[in-house]
Amino acid sequence: MRRVAPLGSGTVQDRVALAEIELCGELIIAASAAEDRLSLESIDEVLRVGEARAESGET
Repeated sequence: MRRVAPLGSGTVQDRVALAEIELCGELIIAASAAEDRLSLESIDEVLRVGEARAESGET
C-alpha cells in the first residue's frame, strides 16, 4: 500500500517539481512578452540550458 500525505498535514515539497514549475512559468512569461515565436536559442536561454551544461561539465 502506498502512503500519501493527508491534506492540510503540513508542507510536502518535491524540489524537482517546484524547479520545473518555476522554469515553466519563466518560459510562459518569455513567450507572452515575445512578438513572435521563441527561437530554440531563446528557449535555451530562458531555461538556462547553458548554465546547466557548464555546471555538469558538458560541452
